[in-house]
Amino acid sequence: MELMFQPLRKYADFQGRARRSEYWLFVLFEFLLMIAFLVVFTVVAAAAPRDQSGQVSGMATGIGGGLAIVGLLLFLALLVPRLAVLVRRLHDSGNSGWLALLVIVPFGAIVLLVFTLLDGTAGPNTYGPDPKGRGQPRVADTFS
Repeated sequence: MELMFQPLRKYADFQGRARRSEYWLFVLFEFLLMIAFLVVFTVVAAAAPRDQSGQVSGMATGIGGGLAIVGLLLFLALLVPRLAVLVRRLHDSGNSGWLALLVIVPFGAIVLLVFTLLDGTAGPNTYGPDPKGRGQPRVADTFS
């Protein structure tokens, strides 16, 4: 559960590496947050008073607009940690963080999906030590 909120603690940290579990738990957190927000938005919209022609009243329209603004602000607030954890995830497999720009080309998101699903490089790479601790000398190996 701690890994789910790790990208929020490393809000704009584009250095280092992120494990698959850190990345995908954050994606799950964002998904659950979006579902909760959509449920609230739907309940408010369904409960909105309507006039005789079926149109939503002015006050309910304002509440819906306010919720839309909150949703937009939430999306923008999570944009930087989403990008940062994606860049760190790409670093884990030894790739440049600039590959995150593949999302703007056709089928680039599929390539990014594959990179986020692959296991990271065992041991340290140019972006830092292995977050799983693989490839590190063990105490038993040091004294043998």
